[in-house]
Amino acid sequence: MLSVASLPPFSPPPSDPGILYPSHDEEVISMRSGSPTPSVWSMTSSMHAQAYKHEYGRGLNNYSEVYRLPADEEELERLNKQHLIFIEAMNGKYAPPMQEVMADDVPGERKACLDLGCGSGCWIMDVARDFPSCDAVAVDLVPMQSTSMPPNCRSEVDDINLGLEHFYGDFNVVHARLISSGIKDYKSLIDHISKVLRPGGMVDVSEFDFYAYDRNYQRIEVGTHELGPPWWPRWLAFANAAVRKVGGDTDAATHLYDWISKHPTFEQATYREFWLPVSPWMKGDDFQQRIGNGMRDDIFAFMKSGRPLLLSTGLPEHILDLVEQEAVQELNEAREPQWIRLQCVYARKKYHN
Repeated sequence: MLSVASLPPFSPPPSDPGILYPSHDEEVISMRSGSPTPSVWSMTSSMHAQAYKHEYGRGLNNYSEVYRLPADEEELERLNKQHLIFIEAMNGKYAPPMQEVMADDVPGERKACLDLGCGSGCWIMDVARDFPSCDAVAVDLVPMQSTSMPPNCRSEVDDINLGLEHFYGDFNVVHARLISSGIKDYKSLIDHISKVLRPGGMVDVSEFDFYAYDRNYQRIEVGTHELGPPWWPRWLAFANAAVRKVGGDTDAATHLYDWISKHPTFEQATYREFWLPVSPWMKGDDFQQRIGNGMRDDIFAFMKSGRPLLLSTGLPEHILDLVEQEAVQELNEAREPQWIRLQCVYARKKYHN
């Protein structure tokens, strides 16, 4: 075990000449797209420069200093593949009440679904295709640029930390998945979602807690002031600390069920958890082998995506390189049984409070 106690893991980073910021002389894209005006944009080079900044070789959103994962093509490809893993692991795309909630059974009402922090947009585009009579709205810090966006789907640029008042009462379903690293106050977000939903609508949120778990589903506790195995949990410890430093809510997954089940607006709150192997360590189980292979590839890409966050919050590059290299080797060997826990909660909004 190598001690790095004398070296603060998140000392102020040196100035990086490789960080490129857009010119302030250019017209700035509005942070908040006018809702409900359709906002499927043709991305000009000028608009692209305003929406993105480049740090440590990756393209990040130019609006939020809390959400520090990339929003470039490499990250969107990772999220596309992750979406397919989750469909298989969760045995479907949607929470069980989705079909009932989105059914065309209310005369004069057009059903609507909102995806907060949509990423690549896979989930919300599935909704638009599976429920072609609905309005599907994707919100993120950069616009979706899919070439196959369904006609009933639109993309809006917004920082949901600023509130959702402009959406109150407009949606039958509000969905969010793995956005806690960019949310300052997740409990407050749940309250906003309760007001965005129409009576009888559904909230569906899924998060993970930035920890790995051992074979017996016990949290693997490691710190950031020493270096040593297990390395993937060690990398997560550094990521957890970095997310907290910039203001993200890494504890959200742990509290989701309490926040929703105890909220006076919701009923029928249901908790589900999915244990995902981080590598194909579970021999003799084809399903777990597939999930493990997919999750390992996702983690490899996620570690690359996390470099701007970790480096910009002061983790020395040689330390990050070591942890990342050792974690890759550890996961490739697939000898150490480890899980990631995806915690999911869905609930319905009461018709009468």
